[in-house]
Amino acid sequence: MDTSDTLEYDRLIARHHAMRLRRQLLGPTPQSGPTPAPSDYPGGADQRLIRRDLPLVAPLAALIDHLYAEMFRRRPYLRPLFPASMEFQQAHLERAFQHLIDHLDRPAELDRRLRRLGRDHRKLGVRPVHYEAFEEALCAAIRHRAGARWSEELEAAWVRMIRFAVTAMVAGADSALTEPPYWHAVVTGHERRRPDLAVLRVRTGEPYPYRAGQYGTVEHPLLPHTWRQYSMGCAPRGDNEVEFHVRRTGPGGVSAALVEHTVVGERLRLGPPRGSLLPDEDTRDLLLVAGGTGLAPMKAIVEQQAAHRPPGRRVDLFVGARDRGDLYDWSAIAELGLHKPWLTIAPVTAGQLAEAVARAGDWRRHLACVSGPAGMVAAVRTGLLAAGMPPAQVRYDQQLRG
Repeated sequence: MDTSDTLEYDRLIARHHAMRLRRQLLGPTPQSGPTPAPSDYPGGADQRLIRRDLPLVAPLAALIDHLYAEMFRRRPYLRPLFPASMEFQQAHLERAFQHLIDHLDRPAELDRRLRRLGRDHRKLGVRPVHYEAFEEALCAAIRHRAGARWSEELEAAWVRMIRFAVTAMVAGADSALTEPPYWHAVVTGHERRRPDLAVLRVRTGEPYPYRAGQYGTVEHPLLPHTWRQYSMGCAPRGDNEVEFHVRRTGPGGVSAALVEHTVVGERLRLGPPRGSLLPDEDTRDLLLVAGGTGLAPMKAIVEQQAAHRPPGRRVDLFVGARDRGDLYDWSAIAELGLHKPWLTIAPVTAGQLAEAVARAGDWRRHLACVSGPAGMVAAVRTGLLAAGMPPAQVRYDQQLRG
C-alpha cells in the first residue's frame, strides 16, 4: 500500500467515525422509540424482482468476480484486508447472495442471522465504511453484467437488499463492542494422530467464552485474513486452554497449515465462539452421534456433562469410524467413560452408523446432537426423523472444513 493509498484510507476511516458520531449526537436515543422492525422491509417484493431478472446478471460467480475487480480497482487500499487467494472468499459471497435472495421474504429470520454475521466480521477489520465501497462496486457489476438490459428498478432492488443486510450486520457489530474481535492464542500441544489429522491445544491470554458444542474460527500466520471454522474439543477450562481437532482437507488451506506446519509456541488468532449445538435450558437425555472430527464437539459436551449434568440425565454417544485407525481420539473418549454409569459409548462402522443408531433404542424423548461429514449427518437425521423423532429435537452440525 503506497502513501497516497494510506492517506485515502485514513481519510475514509476518519469520515466514517465522524458520520458515526454525528448519528449518535443527532439520532434518536434508545429511549425515544423502538428501532424499525425487520418486518418493515418489503423483502418479498424485492425477492420476486431479483429472481425475475437474475438471468441478466447470472451466474453469480461472474457478478462477484467483476464486483471484487471493480472494488479493488477503485479502492486498492482495501485489497490487503482480503486473503491472497480470493477463491474461498468469492465462493462464500456467492453462498451469501443466494441465502439473501432465498430468505428475503423472511426478513426477521434473516435479520437475526445477519446480526450474528456482523459480530463475527469484526475480526476481519470490517467497518461500515467498507460496506459503502462494496455497494458502489456491486452497482457497477450489475450494470456491467446486465448491459443494455439494465434497469433502475433492478439495481434499486439489489441495493435495498444489500442495505438491509448491512444495517443488520452493523447493528450486530455495534452490539458486541465490549467483546474482543479476536483472541490471541499460543499453541501448547500438537499431536499428529494420523497423517491427515492433528489434535491441537492452544492457550488464550484472556478467557475464551465458549460453551461445549460451539465452534470458533482460526487464523494461521501463514495465511493472514483467512479464517476457518473448527469445533472446540473440550469443555471450558480454568487454564484458558482450548482443544481443536483438525483434519487436512486439501493442500494449501488453513487445515493443512494447522496439521503440517504448526509447532508448539506458534501464535494463532481465534474468532468469537459461535453456534448452539446444545441448548443450555434443555434437560432431556442426550443422544450424541459423531463422525470424523465431528467427535470434537461431542467430546466437549460429554466433558461438560461430567461437570454439570442435570440430575438423572443419561447420555448415549455413538462414534462412526471406517476402521480402528479412524478412532483417533478413542483413548480420551474411553477414559471419559470410566466410572460414569450415566454414559454409554458405542463405536460403529461409519457406513452402518445411521442404521445402528436407529436400531439401538427409542430416541423420541431424547435431544439428539449430530456432527460430522455432511452425508453422515443427513443419513442419521433422516433415520431419526423416520423413527418419529420431532425435527426440533435433532440438532446437527456438518463437519467444519478448512
